[in-house]
Amino acid sequence: MLLTALTAVVVDTLNAGDNLSNPGRLLAGYAVAWALFAAAAWTVRRAPARAATVLVLLGAAAVALAGLATQPRTSNDMYRYAWDGRVQAAGISPYAYPPAAPELAPLRDNWLFPSGPTCEGWALTHTDSGLCVSINRPTVPTIYPPVTEGWYLAVHAVSPPDSRHKPLQVGGAVLAFGTTVVLLDVLRRRGDPERAPARAALWAWCPAAAFEAVSNAHIDTLGVLFAVLALGTTTAGARSGALLGAAVAVKILPVLALPGALSGQRDPARVLRVLACTVAAVALAYLPYVLASGTGVLGYLPGYLHEEGYDPDHVRRFALLRLLLPNAAAGATAAVLLALTALYVWWRGDPARPWRGALLLTGTALLLFSPSYPWYSLLVIAFVALDGRWEWLTVTLAGTVLFLAGRLLPGFPLQAWAYGVAALVVTAGAWLRSGRAPRRVRGFAPAGPTARLR
Repeated sequence: MLLTALTAVVVDTLNAGDNLSNPGRLLAGYAVAWALFAAAAWTVRRAPARAATVLVLLGAAAVALAGLATQPRTSNDMYRYAWDGRVQAAGISPYAYPPAAPELAPLRDNWLFPSGPTCEGWALTHTDSGLCVSINRPTVPTIYPPVTEGWYLAVHAVSPPDSRHKPLQVGGAVLAFGTTVVLLDVLRRRGDPERAPARAALWAWCPAAAFEAVSNAHIDTLGVLFAVLALGTTTAGARSGALLGAAVAVKILPVLALPGALSGQRDPARVLRVLACTVAAVALAYLPYVLASGTGVLGYLPGYLHEEGYDPDHVRRFALLRLLLPNAAAGATAAVLLALTALYVWWRGDPARPWRGALLLTGTALLLFSPSYPWYSLLVIAFVALDGRWEWLTVTLAGTVLFLAGRLLPGFPLQAWAYGVAALVVTAGAWLRSGRAPRRVRGFAPAGPTARLR
């Protein structure tokens, strides 16, 4: 019943409007969906393992299908995905020209480049040259790494003509469901088989899977799948390194899982093997695009970092650090803290549970950098499913609230409040699990095996 209600709420929320015209309604729908998800995830812990596995798979399919209800509602990134696939199918490097370039005019259609006297509506951009475009940042080249571009080309190749947004959403649903299957397998082999279904449900039923992985078709899900496969290998080695390299070549963020993959590894030969295979996988993925576009494969990445407020002269991130430090010092401090956390994960991490260190480092990075895009934390959700430390899901909630409520509370220090609450919840969870809390309080924290890395 809870899963049925969750699916219905997801569909209703997606049909309620977009993040610009109706952010309050979307925020309310997200809140109800997350509440139902929490209740369902808590309830399934009591079910027998076999029945719970069936429920997890059925629920994962239902949540993914719910995400197909409408076109994207809160992000227009998918339109760039579709365009990059179309450009590559025409034999052109996606890094060669921006969408508005006249060289690509023969590839335009009324879906991505609507014609008409006005250019008004959600996800539409009007360029200085007079083009009306559904693609964001149409005057700059793509930002996405090569494995990502390969996915766009593959989806385009198998899509029916004029199918528009649906193939990419279906691809996102396949990736989200496939990640659930992999999580179940990894948890059975390397975790606690009895708890495997309940852990996997933390990804499979999470509303972010429906909203971000499926409805918005965010490519981060492909990187999540590769990262889970990498950490799920029996030992750190060539295979885990190659899979991590593939994840990094989807979206740079999974590089934060690398210290986790090396948790507790003191053998220099093994460490070097993982690092070499990671670098080799990234290099091989980039090679054909470098041959076609040279240094242009960096695309809009430098401009994006400046635009998103990571530039020392224009800081709009690092909300928690900026409460204590000058803006100019926040970025450097975040980098130092992240490096120290990575060293700790590598040196003190549990090699039997590499995802624990990966969760700590990735979650810490998001707390420090405080992004306003909830899809960045899809990787955190998958690591939470592997490790069971549900308190880190508040990082996803922080990004969601910041993304949707920013228009409702202009001028309010929402970034600091959202990520501040998440940091407090994560800290409380760590305290409850540490053994220092009174027994009566500690009983509320889910039990878990003692590990070297707390």
